[in-house]
Formats: sequence, structure tokens, C-alpha cells
Amino acid sequence: MSYIEPAPIKDKENPFESMMFRFSKAAQKLGLNDEIYNVLKSPDKQVIVNIPITMDDGSVRVFEGYRVIHSNIMGPSKGGLRYDMNVTLDEVKALAAWMTWKCAVVDIPFGGAKGGIKCNPREMSSGEIERLTRAYTTAMMNVIGQDRDIPAPDMGTGQREMAWMMDQYSRHQGVTISGVVTGKPLILGGSLGRLAATGRGVMVTALSAMEKLKINPYQCRCSVQGFGNVGSHAALLMEERGAKIIAISDISGGYVNEGGIDIDKAMKYREQNEGILDGFSEADKISGEEILILDTDVLIPAALEDVITVENAKDIKAKLIVEGANGPTSAKADKIIDSNRLMVVPDILANAGGVTVSYFEWVQNRLGYKWTKERVNRRSDRIMKSSFNYVYDVSQRYDVSLRIAAYMVAIDKIAKAYTHRGGF
Repeated sequence: MSYIEPAPIKDKENPFESMMFRFSKAAQKLGLNDEIYNVLKSPDKQVIVNIPITMDDGSVRVFEGYRVIHSNIMGPSKGGLRYDMNVTLDEVKALAAWMTWKCAVVDIPFGGAKGGIKCNPREMSSGEIERLTRAYTTAMMNVIGQDRDIPAPDMGTGQREMAWMMDQYSRHQGVTISGVVTGKPLILGGSLGRLAATGRGVMVTALSAMEKLKINPYQCRCSVQGFGNVGSHAALLMEERGAKIIAISDISGGYVNEGGIDIDKAMKYREQNEGILDGFSEADKISGEEILILDTDVLIPAALEDVITVENAKDIKAKLIVEGANGPTSAKADKIIDSNRLMVVPDILANAGGVTVSYFEWVQNRLGYKWTKERVNRRSDRIMKSSFNYVYDVSQRYDVSLRIAAYMVAIDKIAKAYTHRGGF
């Protein structure tokens, strides 16, 4: 099975290459056969669309949109839609694959997908974003569907965009179909607990890992890089469980307070300050990169891909990294982190709380029934904790990192499903 030897990474900032490097290492450990390896290494479908939009000034701009379906072996594909100027097809392909592994790790009956539009939503009006979202939905009408492919919010999108997508899709179908997207407003079939779900999963897996490392939550110092939806909720929930959050950061830079930052106050400041922390006076300003190498017990990177690299990995002082973002550690940095015996709860496990509660939302939409927030949180916490424990046991059994163990768990489940289905 020489095909499984991981290919050298030519570009450390290519997330698809990073994903494939780890996938190949896990496949090698499992002894995966050629047929299944070749099926899983490439996406099932890649759709690229050009979307002409009339802007508020009357001009017409053409935006490029993507939707990649990596796999639907386990069920309908699932994955977010991001609006960002740096969106690339390779990035979307990697994110779609990560969604496949993520759903399998937590035993959710979805495959993986991802979407993106190359745009800067901060420079667009609400009307322009709505027209873009509706046009993208129309262009993807034969791709998405509650039994085919189910989008969700991601970077640059939220409940508002999901409401527009659901409405546009429903208009074309002539009937309201709530389950075509998740992460919707509550009034349109959204689930209680969904907004904080990804951050909550980060908290649950962080506490589970801290238990293994014998880190007392009440004596824990924590840094959170990225203070968006995931990072802010992870920070708030960690703080509620006794941890001291000494540093946070966003696009405006890092903010450190050795005495601890009041996360509720930081979240309120951000809401009142156009969604960024710029000018936050309750902490000292540092660079956004500095937060990664502070003297702390737990580091939660919850922003973008490839922020932990070969250049800074050796300087990380944290005892535990819990990846709130997708792909925050480049594959080249893995060797340095592993040699330093630093525990990393990988993205495909740590931030799977979001897709778990998205699954709950989809189930509720199909049932026409709403669960209580307590029920959602209780079920999500149980899944995240049991998934962590299973991945940890696999890592101990095979003497591999939690990251490779998580990939092994995911790939093994999908390979078994593929075999039982009889191949293609």
C-alpha cells in the first residue's frame, strides 16, 4: 500500500495538503485498502458558480461561489457557508473533508461539505448581501436540499443569511422546507443552544483533556485566539467553570490581563463596537501573534487556518491546545508539537459541537418539534465527552496523537459504512 505514504507538503499554507497529509498518516495506521483510500481522498463533487449582483450604486459585480461535497457515504452532506475574500477552492475542499471526518468522529449520520463566496461582507450593505445570498442559493438549487446537502453558518455568515437561504430555497420548491439549512433564527426552526454549541463543545473537550492532564479548572490560565462566536462562547463557558481567561484576540490585535479578563464585559464591548475589540481598555494590547506563545495552561485557537506553524510551534508554552477553529495548526507543525509532548484536541473533535447541534436542529425540523435548551445541551455534552474518551483510548492503544487517533476513528467508521454498502 505504497500509495498511503504521506506526500510532502509543498505549501504550508495550503489547507488541503495539510488535511491530506494527516489523512494519509491515519490511513497508513489503519491499513486502509486502495479502493476506500481513493474514494475518500477526493471530493465527490465540486461546484463553482459566477454570481452577477447589482450593487447599491447600480454597478454589476460578479462574485465567485463554491460548494464542495466531499462525501455522502454516511448520509446527506453537511457544512458551512463562508463569506471571505480569501476563500479558495483548496480551502473549501479541505473544509469539506474536515466536515466528513468531524461528523464521523461524533457519530453523526452526515457526510461532509463546505461552501464559500469570495467577497468582503464588511464592505457590503445588507441589501447587497441578501441579493448575493439568494442568487447563490438559486445557483445551488440542484446541489442543496434537506436530504442532499445542508448548509450552515460559517465565517462571515449567520442566522440572517441562513434565513434568506431557507426562504429562497422554499420559494423555488413552493413549500416551506426548514431543514434545508441549520443555524437559522429560532422563529424559523432554529434550535435552542445552537449559537453557543461550537464553543460549548470546545469547553467540554477542553475539560475532558484537562482531566487527563490533571489540570485543575480553578487553577487554569487560558488564552483564546479569535473572539468570534466560537472563541467568545468557549471563553465564557470556560470562565464559568473556574478558568481564568488571561488573553483574547481578534483582527484588531491581542488583549492580555494577568488578573483575568471579564468575558461577559468583553462580549458586550464587542457588540457595541461594530463586532471588534479595538479599544478594549480592560486589558493591555499585544500583537495578535503574541497570544499564541503566552505562558498559559490552555490555548484555544479559534480563528483561522494555519496560525500555529513551524515558526511559532516551538515557542508555545501551553500544556494543552484545543482547536476551536478549523485547521489552525499546519501539518508541518505537528512534528514539533508531538516531540514536545503537547496534547492537542484536534479541530475535527474539539469544534464538532456545532455540527452536533446542527444535527439536532435538522432532526427537530424533520419531526416538527422543538427540544428544550437543557435537553440540547445535555445530549450534546454527552456526545462530545464520549467522543473525546473514545478518541483518547484509540490514541493510547495505537500510541498516536489525538489528531491521528481522531482521523483513524473517522476513517474507520466511513470505511466500514462503505464496505457494508457494497462499494460503488
